[in-house]
Amino acid sequence: MVQTKRQNAFGPLPRERALVLWLDEVGLGDIEVVGGKNASLGELIRQLTPKGIRVPEGFAITAFAYQNFIHFNRLEAKLRALFADLDIEDLANLHERGEKARALIQAGALPIDLEAQIRAGYRRLCEQYGVDTDVAVRSSATAEDLPDASFAGQQESYLNIQGEEAVIAAVRRCYASLFTDRAISYRQLKGFDHFAVSLSVCVQKMVRSDLAGSGVIFSIDPESGFENAVLISAGWGLGEMVVQGAINPDEYIVFKPTLDQGFQPILVKRPGSKERKLVYADGDEGSVLLTVPTTATEQSALVLDDEEIVQLARWAMLIEQHYGRVRGVPTPMDIEWAKDGNSGELFIVQARPETVQSQKSSQTLITYRLTGRGPLLVSGRGVGEAVGRGKARIVLTPDQLESFETGEVLVTDRTDPDWEPVMKKASAIVTNQGGRTCHAAIIARELGIPAIVGTGDATSRIDEGQQITVACCEGDEGHVYAGLVPFERSEVALQTLPRPRTRILLNVGNPSEAFRLATAFPNDGVGLARLEFIIANQIQVHPLALLHFDELPEGEEKAQLAALTASYPHRYDYFVDRLTQGVATIAAAFYPKPVIVRLSDFKSNEYADLLGGRSFEPVEENPMLGWRGAARYGDARFRAAFALECRALKRVRDEMGLTNVVLMVPFCRTPEEGRSVIAQLASHGLVRGENGLEVYVMCELPSNVILAEQFAQIFDGFSIGSNDLTQLTLGLDRDSAAVAALFDERHPAVKAMIALAITTVKKTGRKIGICGQAPSDYPEFARWLVELGIDSMSLNPDAAVRTRLVVAAIEAEMTTGA
Repeated sequence: MVQTKRQNAFGPLPRERALVLWLDEVGLGDIEVVGGKNASLGELIRQLTPKGIRVPEGFAITAFAYQNFIHFNRLEAKLRALFADLDIEDLANLHERGEKARALIQAGALPIDLEAQIRAGYRRLCEQYGVDTDVAVRSSATAEDLPDASFAGQQESYLNIQGEEAVIAAVRRCYASLFTDRAISYRQLKGFDHFAVSLSVCVQKMVRSDLAGSGVIFSIDPESGFENAVLISAGWGLGEMVVQGAINPDEYIVFKPTLDQGFQPILVKRPGSKERKLVYADGDEGSVLLTVPTTATEQSALVLDDEEIVQLARWAMLIEQHYGRVRGVPTPMDIEWAKDGNSGELFIVQARPETVQSQKSSQTLITYRLTGRGPLLVSGRGVGEAVGRGKARIVLTPDQLESFETGEVLVTDRTDPDWEPVMKKASAIVTNQGGRTCHAAIIARELGIPAIVGTGDATSRIDEGQQITVACCEGDEGHVYAGLVPFERSEVALQTLPRPRTRILLNVGNPSEAFRLATAFPNDGVGLARLEFIIANQIQVHPLALLHFDELPEGEEKAQLAALTASYPHRYDYFVDRLTQGVATIAAAFYPKPVIVRLSDFKSNEYADLLGGRSFEPVEENPMLGWRGAARYGDARFRAAFALECRALKRVRDEMGLTNVVLMVPFCRTPEEGRSVIAQLASHGLVRGENGLEVYVMCELPSNVILAEQFAQIFDGFSIGSNDLTQLTLGLDRDSAAVAALFDERHPAVKAMIALAITTVKKTGRKIGICGQAPSDYPEFARWLVELGIDSMSLNPDAAVRTRLVVAAIEAEMTTGA
């Protein structure tokens, strides 16, 4: 805190005894003077508006002014007596004490000099913006926005306040909100004395986001703690709907490292339903705000365009970097933004340090895995990576909270800050509404319990008292299962994990898991990212059905396709966009480590199962050995579809700057076919060797092994696909149950093929690895591969840590000769 005297807008006063200070007069050193929110706003205005960040103007009513108010009304003794027998575990006791405390505050009078300065400050804003200008009146506690405690949301904010009398009334209500039930409970839990925390109030010009949109920004992925992503949530109207979790907002994810290099790496643009918005009420029966339904157009449209997404992401990086410099440690940020519907300008209206992921220890890897299954009841956005189980308690109104018991699962439409004393008792939380930055998600992270938000209809699909399992360990989507599903929890001390010479990479198919996997599991990159997984799960459409939409027969499938691609002038751009986002998310998660992306390898029966696919796929007797992999790319029947694939991959590398993407060609039968694919890629701007592009080949056919020297002249590296190589060496159909017992990668014939592949490729100076489970399932197989000098093993994440330990031990033995 700055302890010097200075001239402020309201006259010369000792700074620590000033009643009102303008925001541009304060900074991060003034938390004890104006609270966390105001200190942060002042810091932004003073330090970052010169860099282009816009922050609305306003003034702070100081913490000293609040203390003066308490003293003037002789309230401290009364409040202390009131809290003498406080019991926050007794909700009735907590509610009674909170209600009486707020009544005492509301009945107090503002000292004359304080009221005069507030009125003067508001009149100055009116001179700048117009008579009776609209302002936000926000609480700013002196213990707020600390790096290790999130008091944000504990006190109230009041929006669209107009007129001097309304501002005075809102200030008094802010003072009273220091004693909301949730604020009292939180201070008690965090060990803060109720009378050591003071309240400042911010009076700030409103941004007319009621005419546009607003939301929240995290400069870190709030789920995984992945530090290189900016997550932006957006809804129409005022931002309370997003913050409170009253809607399912849009979500955008931007990759920081290549954004800093001048690229435009918007990894994800996920539209939310955005069914409601909060707007000005235009004096409707004295109300200043009104919740209204959004139009169908608003619900389907994105709130922000690409330029705005990038601008907000850049601002988030600037804010994060500045706070990190001031504090001397990396400081991920939680930021609120708003867009003015009149001017079209973006503004930052709040910024505070993120307090969950930034406080976590990275020394221990804790993983959860379901070992059983139950009937799926509902799904939504998963928060956390844990599993919670218990009896479902449906809470639709606040008066039902008192019956909530410790260990139950809270199932509700959305949570409210007043519910926090109960939320800490829950084993898990499930809501109908909300996104990853809503109140329920933030509190669940802070409490360390799993939550699933934005399910849509959990309160109607889950029965009161039903035993349920809330699983957030299966990727970005969380699932609620009926019954108490068994699960395993494991811990690994990461600081003890060795780093072997043989690189251990991960097989990653699901982009929504990429940030978590990259952050949680020690790795050397991605050895296998299958495009067909992204196509099947995130696109679900045959590319040719989009290119030839008008030729499709009328019916349900065509209607589904029309609905999926309704926002795209060219329907095939839906395929390119979704594929770009999927690949880019995986590449960004592991950047700058290599991410080997295998080009599409659907078989004809699998392609036929995609929407619109049956119109374009032949019926083959044995699709496993038919029209798949490299054979498709140059074929006239598929060439246009492959072009879409190439367009997406080029965007990832050239427009997003993710040059760590390595391409890999599957099921390439002959060197001639390999050269044809290289030419096809080049014709679409993916030139091997240009901009660091490497192209690998799957080593999964006997011809790849026998002609390895010729393939090495075409490709930069090899990845042994042990499944197909075993199948084709032993003459087995791995889809046939009749011969499944004969399938074994350890068969001498298969091992002879693998050994020949490794020794031949090593002689050519090319890299060779293996992607498959055999090294993790059979330690002796891993030993044999290491002894042959294989460069890398790519494994499913659940096997990566175990195999890393095995490989390191083998290498140590080989080094010592043991």
